[in-house]
Amino acid sequence: MIEPIAYFYNNIEGFDRKEIKKIAIGSKYVGVLLNNGNIGVCATLGVEVSVSQSKFKHLDIIDPAHRIIYNAYLNAKLNYDKSYKAEKDIFDQIDFYPKKNIVMVGYFKPLVKKFQESDIELIIFDKVTKDDEMLIAIELMEEYLADAGTVILTSTTIANGSFQAIIEQTADDCDILLLGPSSILHPDMFKYRNIKNIFGAVFEKNDHRILEIIKNGNGTRTFLPFGSKVYI
Repeated sequence: MIEPIAYFYNNIEGFDRKEIKKIAIGSKYVGVLLNNGNIGVCATLGVEVSVSQSKFKHLDIIDPAHRIIYNAYLNAKLNYDKSYKAEKDIFDQIDFYPKKNIVMVGYFKPLVKKFQESDIELIIFDKVTKDDEMLIAIELMEEYLADAGTVILTSTTIANGSFQAIIEQTADDCDILLLGPSSILHPDMFKYRNIKNIFGAVFEKNDHRILEIIKNGNGTRTFLPFGSKVYI
């Protein structure tokens, strides 16, 4: 199965530039506001997104910056298509106590704190964060993924192109939990190997505060309080 960005572009949603009312570009996130008021976001993870809204007319799903904008576009298009049963944090929804060999790919610091407070062992990898004693050397990730019973995987791997390689390194009985506001909350994501739950976010329509926060270079800690944490 082809990687998610190409899959959704070719098979599900395509791309219509005319649907986009505004693109907000910041150092940590990109936000897309559609004409119908829907908002989608995607983390940049160090990728410089310098594509101006006026020049963003033709999508190139190979270009890293375009992939980020398109991921945000997909979230705005697809994450509003369903009603969610409850607003829950991943730690409230999943019972991690009986799980063994839990690996986190992407450093979710507030979530890590909950694991620490609950005395649950966690192995953490992050390609961007450096010199943090909590992290394991990225060169060891493949070894740990092969032995993982549960993987908490940042959904920004979809935009940066590492998603497919990471999930293929997990064992057949591994449970992968996709996490982050970049998540594409669409049932076809469950077609991918070992994906069991997807945790993401939705926002009130036409909430321009989200776009301003992103444009000013702020991240999830600033804009997520204005959204709802949801899951499928």
